[in-house]
Parts: sequence; structure tokens; C-alpha cells
Amino acid sequence: MKTVKYVYNSGLAFSEKKDMQRFSQYAKEGWFLESFAYLGFGYKLRKGTSKELIYNLDYRKDADEEYFHFFEAAGWALVCSFGNEIHIFSAPVGTKPIYTDQPTLEEKYELEKNKMGKYALPFFISCCVFFLLYAVGSGTWLPLWASNILLVLGTITIIPLIFTGLPYLAHWKKLNKVRKS
Repeated sequence: MKTVKYVYNSGLAFSEKKDMQRFSQYAKEGWFLESFAYLGFGYKLRKGTSKELIYNLDYRKDADEEYFHFFEAAGWALVCSFGNEIHIFSAPVGTKPIYTDQPTLEEKYELEKNKMGKYALPFFISCCVFFLLYAVGSGTWLPLWASNILLVLGTITIIPLIFTGLPYLAHWKKLNKVRKS
């Protein structure tokens, strides 16, 4: 019988609530979140005795012992962390949620939005500059080899832009939704 199972990460910026609900459902079936897997693109689950648990996520860079003791005192147990920044907690059903008021929830998404924006902006600017120079200079004042280099560099910068820009937009959308409610 299988005791370990791997499941995909839907993207915490896009489906944080959905993933946490999915972990609760897995716990009812006897599969418990153990860790992040595949460089954060998946999760590792371990088979055990089924329990009714709820899961919650928090972002805190370089969290200290006091941070984790705060959650323990509130009934939340640390399940796993990724990059010493993303922390997933579990608790029995009925435990008070980690975020109970709007200002702290706003702060959570504001911090993540700003962090992703700080990384996305240089890639966005680079991508625009590379493609703009390629479009303007290609076939005119730029030699073919320089145009090709600009095209390659622009294409390469799209990858980190996707991994930072899309989470930025997702956190921005969540933040606006929280502010409107």
C-alpha cells in the first residue's frame, strides 16, 4: 500500500484557499500534507489515520521562534515551510482562523503584492526594452546579430516575468477583493 503521494500546487497566489480546502479533504481521507515538493510546484502527502483538519497559510520571511509559538498558542501546528517564507499550518476544525480581521488580511496580501512587484518590475522593464529595441532597430540601424540577441534576451526575460508578474497580479486582485468586502 502506498504511504506517500505527490499532488500538484495550483499556485498559492492564485488558489491559496482552494489548496487549503483540498488539504482538509485529503486529511479526511487520511492523507496529510508533509512538505512542499518539486521546488514548490507540488506537495508531498503521507498516509495516516483520517482527521478533520483545517489548513491555513501565512507569509513571513525569516520567521523566528516567537512567531511559531504565537500560532501554537492559538491552536495551529506548523506543517511545513518553503524557503523560510511560506508557512502552512493545520488545526482541528473549529479553531479560530489565523486571519480574523480585514486589516491583517490586507497587510498579508499587500506585503506579498509588494514583494512580487519588486521582482516583477525589473523583468517587465527589461522585457519591454529588449522587444522595443528589437522592433525599432530590426532591419534598420541594428545589425542582424544584435537584433537576434535582443529577441533572445526579451524571450528569456519573459520566463521570470511570468513567475513574478502573475503572482503580483493575483495578490493585487485578492487585495482589492478584501478591501471591497
